[in-house]
Amino acid sequence: MAVPVSVPANRPLSGVIWMIVTGLCFVAVTALVKSLGKEVPAAQGAFLRYILGLVFILPILGRMLAARPSRPELGLFWLRGVAHALGMICWFYALARITIAEVTAMNYLAPVYVSLGAVVLLGETFAIRRLTAIVAALIGAVVILRPGFRELSTGHLAMIFTAILFAISYLIAKKMSGRFDASVIVGWLSVTVAVVLAPFAVAVWEPVTAEQVFRLFLIAACATVGHYCMTRAFRAAPVSVTQPAAFLQLVWAVLTGMVFFGEPADTWVMLGGAIIVGAVSFISWREAQLKRRAITSSGGMNQY
Repeated sequence: MAVPVSVPANRPLSGVIWMIVTGLCFVAVTALVKSLGKEVPAAQGAFLRYILGLVFILPILGRMLAARPSRPELGLFWLRGVAHALGMICWFYALARITIAEVTAMNYLAPVYVSLGAVVLLGETFAIRRLTAIVAALIGAVVILRPGFRELSTGHLAMIFTAILFAISYLIAKKMSGRFDASVIVGWLSVTVAVVLAPFAVAVWEPVTAEQVFRLFLIAACATVGHYCMTRAFRAAPVSVTQPAAFLQLVWAVLTGMVFFGEPADTWVMLGGAIIVGAVSFISWREAQLKRRAITSSGGMNQY
C-alpha cells in the first residue's frame, strides 16, 4: 500500500535497518503460513488471519469512522477488498505447494503489474526506462519459472494470479492515498477482506486446533509489525536506499526453506529474484524522483 510521506529523511543506515527487519517479519509470516501446509484450507486460513488481525485495527476504528468515505469511495474500498481477498486465497494455496523462495521471488512481480496498471488506469507516463525495467522483471520471472525446462505446478499459477490481484489492490490504495490517511486505508482493507473471505471460508471449513489458531494470530502480529517497520524505513530514507535491502528478504526465505522445511536452494530462483528486485528498485527510484513521495515499492513485502 502506498505510504504518503512528503520527503523522506536522510538517515540511510536507519532506513536500511528498518527494511531488513521488515523483510525478517514478512519471511516469518511466510514461514508460519507454510507451516500450516494443507492442514487448513487456503480460504479458511486467510479468513482466520484477517479475523484475528482485526484486534490490531481497534485503535484506529474512530479514525476510520471519522473519515466518512463517499459512496464511490466505499465502492473502491470494497473492490480492493475483493481483489485482496482472492489474492490471499491464491497466496495461501501457493505456499502449501511450492517453496518459500519461489513464493517470495514471484511476489516481487506485483509492483511491476502496478507500474503497468498505473499507466493504463491512472494515466501515468510510460517512459522507455520504465518499459525496459518491466521487461527485465518479466525476464526474471521466466528465469524463476523456466517453462519448458521443468514442470510448473498449480502453486506457480496461483502465484501469478496472486501478483496480479495484489497489484489491483495496490493501485486502488494508490488512488485512495491522496484522500485518506494510510491507517484508514489499512483499516478498511482489514475489514473488507475479512467480510469477503467469510463465505469462501465457510464453504471449506474444517475444525482447527488451538495451536493452529495461535500460529494464525502470530501471522497477523508479524504482518502488523512488518507494515510498521516498512513505514519507518520509508520515512527514514529515500526508496532508492531502502529498496535494494528488500532483496535480503529472498535470502532469508531461501535460508528458512532450507533450515526448517528441507527445501533445496535454487540458484535460478535467486537469480530471477535478483533481476526482478533490480528492476523494481529502478522503477521505485524513478517514481520517487518524479513524485518526491514514498510509493508502493515491493509486492512481496506489503500484502500480508
